[in-house]
Amino acid sequence: DSVFTSSCTYYVSFLSYKYEDYRETADWLLSHTEQRPKVAIICGSGLGGLADLLDNKTVFPYKDIPCFPNSTVQGHASQLVFGELQGKQCVCMQGRFHFYEGYNIATVTYPVRVFFLLGVETLIVTNAAGGLNPNFKVGDIMLIKDHINMPGFAGQNPLCGHNDERFGVRFPCMSDAYDKDLSILAKETAEEQGCSSFIQQGVYCMVAGPNFETIAECRALQKLGADAVGMSTVPEVVVARHCGLRVFGLSLITNKVVTDYDSLEKANHEEVLDTTRMRTQDLQRLISNLLAKM
Repeated sequence: DSVFTSSCTYYVSFLSYKYEDYRETADWLLSHTEQRPKVAIICGSGLGGLADLLDNKTVFPYKDIPCFPNSTVQGHASQLVFGELQGKQCVCMQGRFHFYEGYNIATVTYPVRVFFLLGVETLIVTNAAGGLNPNFKVGDIMLIKDHINMPGFAGQNPLCGHNDERFGVRFPCMSDAYDKDLSILAKETAEEQGCSSFIQQGVYCMVAGPNFETIAECRALQKLGADAVGMSTVPEVVVARHCGLRVFGLSLITNKVVTDYDSLEKANHEEVLDTTRMRTQDLQRLISNLLAKM
């Protein structure tokens, strides 16, 4: 058994996919639901309640979907939910995949190319993040205007390897990764629902995790211009833009990072989940009302 487990772990770590794999997953989903989503939503830690807003739901546990990975993190339900929200047909991921779970970047981003083949045109990504910007408060919602891909600096980019032109060009532009029109629309929506006081805008930085950052690392990320830090989102955004999808992203600031050596504060996952519960309804209303305007 130990030999089998070891070899399987090795296989998963170096797994890559062909166009036919994505096509098999997409065709299976299309044959099992009448929904034809134009919007996909990826839920971050503790934010899976977004899927509960959908009407006329069809739910697929990840383990039942051909070629689909499975999420192992607390706060991630591991199911794909199809349905309607504000008259828009959507597909919602309750549970994303992370590099730190042992998956490679191709596996982390697998669902995005499946969404593209389903006919999705817009990807909404959410995450729980630590606040690097000293002006941010716990419970703030940050509209992502740009990102810093730290794993990408180290060669962990989901577009490395063979490029399939059926998904996108070899060298895609990322200076327009986050759709400006959707961001403007989100700000207007936040003002209308009276939550503009805790809406921020900034740069999200992805690190590999799973440990929270050291004080020196947090200080370095601040100097790089990052406003929030987390362990997800960026690979999915890169693949989405490669496929030509519009992207809107937001981070829920669930904790303030520690930048003082004399501080007794310590980041922990329970704090992350507690903050998401506090702000869940506001975040759900923001995305729901944003969809109504799209």
